Amino acid sequence: MSAGPSAATGSTAAALRHVLGHFVTPLLMCIGMGLAYLGAFHAPEPHDLRVDVVGSGPSTQVLAQTLQDKSDGALSVRTVPDRAEAVNHLRTQASYGAYLPGKHPELFVAGASSDTSATVVEKVFTKVAAGQGEPLKVTDTAPTADGDPTGQGIFFLLVAVSIGSYASVAVIGGAGAVLALRIRGALAVAASLVVSVIGVVFAGPLFGLVDHGLGGLWAMAWLYSAGILLIGVGLHTFLRRWTTLGLMVLFVMLNFTSSGGIFRPELQPGFFASLHSFWNGAGFVEGVRSHVYFGGHALGGHVLVLALWFVAGLALMGLAGLAESKRRRAAVVTAAAGTGAVAGSAEAGGAHGPRHAARTGAGTRTGAGSGEGSGAGSVEGAGAGSVEGAGAGSVEGAEEEMEEEMEEAVGV
Repeated sequence: MSAGPSAATGSTAAALRHVLGHFVTPLLMCIGMGLAYLGAFHAPEPHDLRVDVVGSGPSTQVLAQTLQDKSDGALSVRTVPDRAEAVNHLRTQASYGAYLPGKHPELFVAGASSDTSATVVEKVFTKVAAGQGEPLKVTDTAPTADGDPTGQGIFFLLVAVSIGSYASVAVIGGAGAVLALRIRGALAVAASLVVSVIGVVFAGPLFGLVDHGLGGLWAMAWLYSAGILLIGVGLHTFLRRWTTLGLMVLFVMLNFTSSGGIFRPELQPGFFASLHSFWNGAGFVEGVRSHVYFGGHALGGHVLVLALWFVAGLALMGLAGLAESKRRRAAVVTAAAGTGAVAGSAEAGGAHGPRHAARTGAGTRTGAGSGEGSGAGSVEGAGAGSVEGAGAGSVEGAEEEMEEEMEEAVGV
């Protein structure tokens, strides 16, 4: 009678340990998100932000050198001979502002390159013009679409496509864990197509983030999404329920913060600025900017970044296939060994019965026969019970793990 409360207490303690163990994931997410987002965004300051001063006379040289000296490394100031070259630098993202001094000072910026960088440059040269007693005229040489006045819509499109991609990994890896890897790979490619089409609908017809170039945007969105999904499905073979956390580190914590969608690398700490050159989120954001606003300048490099991440996904899928094949072979060997052990026990019991009957006579033979039947029954029953119990337990455990993994992904 006392076993009931004791068993209940043990069950509660086990369940509590299970729940507390799962707190590790959200706490690590909290720490990681705080370190990533606050580390990247909490205090943006320019460093080596390229600006031009238009002109070639001594006064222009003095102004440029004065700005360089006073900026203490925040600006990288150069002179250009005329307005045309200054505008060309802006349209190729070689600079982020060009100041034309004179009686009517004018500042040229490229808002599509980065609204926050343009704002920083405008603040600097508004003070310069005010020191000369003149108002500053600001001309945007690369304005964004009407549906994206801040130029940050592409970043939020990146967020939507990313979440759709890595959340799909949890579904494929959890609910589809029993499927062959090639089928999971096909599902990943199909999911990336759906996610990329949704992204295009957001960017074009629904919110008007871009007013042309939707075909190229879709191609980059698919390549970006497919890379995430293939990497995620490949990693799931090795990380299991930790896959969601791993994907958050790769495609949220390090990805969004280094994408340049809010602050360009010239306004970020060195770690995140260095990631901008090869991370896939930066490849997508800068690739879309280049395609839509800057005439395809440097587009090949950004597409190459996305393609390399896609190839990394294919490589991980290949490694996952080798690992799963090795596990299947090991499982077959283990199952064969277990079957042999059960069969050996049954044969040993059957052999013992006749020897005992020969020694003890007919009456005992009848008893031995009963014992033989009992032994066989116990072997069969034990085997069947253990197999059925193990099967049911493993299925239930897999279902619980799948549900927990998808809940964590959806919760994020």
